[in-house]
Amino acid sequence: LLQLGVPQALLEDQLAGLGLTDQYQIKTTQASKMGIHGLSVRIETTKSHHHRHYRDITKLITGAGLPSAVETRALHMFELIARAEAKIHQLPIEQVHFHEVGAIDSIVDVVGAAICLEQLRVDAIYSLPIEVGGGFVDCEHGRLPVPAPATQELLQGLPCTYGGVTGECTTPTGAAILRASVTHAGLPNAFVPQQTAYAVGHKDFERPNILRVVLGEVVTQSQPETGVKIEQHYKLEANIDDMNAEAFEPLLANLLAAGASDAYCESIMMKKSRPAVCLNVLCAHSQLQTLIDLVLNQTTTIGLRVLPFEKHILDRTESVVDTPLGSIRLKTVRQPDGRTRWKSEHDDVLAAARHAGLDYLSAKTQIDYAIENHLRLRDD
Repeated sequence: LLQLGVPQALLEDQLAGLGLTDQYQIKTTQASKMGIHGLSVRIETTKSHHHRHYRDITKLITGAGLPSAVETRALHMFELIARAEAKIHQLPIEQVHFHEVGAIDSIVDVVGAAICLEQLRVDAIYSLPIEVGGGFVDCEHGRLPVPAPATQELLQGLPCTYGGVTGECTTPTGAAILRASVTHAGLPNAFVPQQTAYAVGHKDFERPNILRVVLGEVVTQSQPETGVKIEQHYKLEANIDDMNAEAFEPLLANLLAAGASDAYCESIMMKKSRPAVCLNVLCAHSQLQTLIDLVLNQTTTIGLRVLPFEKHILDRTESVVDTPLGSIRLKTVRQPDGRTRWKSEHDDVLAAARHAGLDYLSAKTQIDYAIENHLRLRDD
């Protein structure tokens, strides 16, 4: 990420807020593995406390004065590790203490990754299947099979490959960064690479120990014959059975104002025949985290589902048509079969009806008739 344009001075300046600068140094050098050259980054520590509790690391991060987005991202990464450890050891999350992951170099790795990702302002992160390695690894708990239990738990839901190299190829720290950051498993269908960086690992494997990161732009696909655009979008779902019905109206308004492409409610029946509402929010990736936070902050739900889906969008143009009741915006789409259809803008029709003292349906009939004549004359 440093090679992609993150200034090292900025990274070190923000890391300084952790209050650990007397205990580590960041050493960057050019290096190579099997003929591939890149940047090697080492976190050299002078002290290391291997038994930090989850609450200690949380306090360290929240007290560092980091930008809010960096703090949120770093806390999320460590929360994922804490939840994985809590599940493995059957402990409450507040009792989890970290061994290797609580060491200074791992803290700098996680917080540093959060700083760099926010600095690059990427909208999405795609990942090939993650190689975890094979064999055994020695750690605080003894000799364990690769991947270590925490690594395996953290990579739930992400495609992995096993045994491609002998040794630990993905650590819990790396797994947490990936789990918190990867938005798409697999590569985009169309991608324009703009910058490429190679990070050189410290270990020697049967394959080059190289991490390649490519910064670029995902190209919105379009089917040439139909003009249908294909975009990656997300659907948030939350089943809610304990919120006052009147609270949904301002909630939907807030979701739309925050960037949701649509937000709506469905009546559902839950277990024990409890009536409930399923809240649905549709959005692009750039609004995803904002809308997740809004749902969790402004509803009574304690969780939600995030479902990726493809959105197929017809080519659309907008224009303004003068009618006897005023200027009306017009949306026109082209169908896959080549035909077009149009719709007058609701807000404009409503405003024209009020101004003319007409009911909505009467105004819309007059407006649409005028638009139809305008389009016919134009085409002729």
